[in-house]
Amino acid sequence: MIHKGVEFTVTAAAPGIWKWQFRIGDRVVSGRTETRLQLLAIRRVQLRIDRELKKPASSPPGPTTSIP
Repeated sequence: MIHKGVEFTVTAAAPGIWKWQFRIGDRVVSGRTETRLQLLAIRRVQLRIDRELKKPASSPPGPTTSIP
């Protein structure tokens, strides 16, 4: 499935337990959620993706200057 350009998977691990995984750039995020409904598990993953996308990207350090 795809949410806001991020591909993710949700699979049943046990009755009422769902494993999920998605990748943003080089970072893979995975986990599990407990719910009886697959649609609720999917919605929870979508909300997690939204939170990850809102995080500011770490910026590289600025140029260093040496004082003579």
